[in-house]
Amino acid sequence: MTAVFGLSHKDGKAFARTGGHEQVVFCSDERSGLYAIIAIHSTALGPSLGGTRFYPYADENEALADVLRLSRAMSYKNALAGLDLGGGKAVIIGDPAKDKNEALLRAYGRFVQSLGGRYITACDVGTYSEDMDVVARECDYVTGRTVAHGGAGDSSILTAFGVFQGMRASAQHVYGTPSLRGRRVGIEGVGKVGAKLADHLLEDGAEVVVCDVDERAVARLRERHPQVEVVADTDALIASDIDVYAPCALGGVLDDDRVSKLEAKIVCGAANNQLAHPGVEKRLAERGVLYAPDYVVNAGGVIQVADEIEGFSMERARARAERIFDTTLKIFAIAGEEGVPPGVAADRLAERRMSEVGRLRGIWLHR
Repeated sequence: MTAVFGLSHKDGKAFARTGGHEQVVFCSDERSGLYAIIAIHSTALGPSLGGTRFYPYADENEALADVLRLSRAMSYKNALAGLDLGGGKAVIIGDPAKDKNEALLRAYGRFVQSLGGRYITACDVGTYSEDMDVVARECDYVTGRTVAHGGAGDSSILTAFGVFQGMRASAQHVYGTPSLRGRRVGIEGVGKVGAKLADHLLEDGAEVVVCDVDERAVARLRERHPQVEVVADTDALIASDIDVYAPCALGGVLDDDRVSKLEAKIVCGAANNQLAHPGVEKRLAERGVLYAPDYVVNAGGVIQVADEIEGFSMERARARAERIFDTTLKIFAIAGEEGVPPGVAADRLAERRMSEVGRLRGIWLHR
């Protein structure tokens, strides 16, 4: 059995079965240095949409595990965002600062094109709108392009806006009001999304305290908002006197130890896969902490880039992202009615839509 840069197809098949994926594609172009994996989890609602992550994974197994996990999350995210799109994701193995080049991106574009529209790509960690413009020179199935090329541009705009809507819904559920005025919100990570989230919160009258490993990001935020408080690190932020904890950096930040020290009553942020392992959400509930499922509240970005498929309109995309408020409240209501954590309620709602709408694809239509 032929191995693909160190991982056999048999291994890939076993991984795919665990997540119910439809298709996993290994892509290699040695001359440009491209080593990529494209994972299509579901096309029940339509072609799969998800970003391309360019990251220096430790090995191919780590890359495969990540793309399978991320693509599955995209199916659920797109379903709950009300999009007629399935879930997919791609990872390019390498250091984007050293390995990214035109030939590599164009080679990647040809692999995406070869899938015939089953997968539509966009930006993610390590890739930008300008990169998507290069990919699009070889591929018709690209979103997240620059404004100059008719795209949505910076997707962090509606990602932050959507998280703010989810946070408003969380406040409504916990405090009986959708306003964050007078609440103390701790944001971990003030890059593109976290900084824009801080803008929304401060405009709403919240107090904001932040931490970030990048001192320059903190300095940029404080240039605009000198009243923002800064703490040393994630542990200091979690243990501080905050009402809401907003993880907006890397995933896996909430483990049992940190949950035991968490002072906030709400967890609502932009980071993907915030819970370190299964069972953490139950621990949050036991401590009276409301968890807003990350893939629900951070869907604004995919809503923004998906709108390009129709011909981008920020007004239309923003109106759709605003519905994250209602979706989040609906999930909290289902969780309460069924006696399950919000994450389970969100999964059930997404699976219900994929099943009910996906079933209609079996009704043959003459085109």
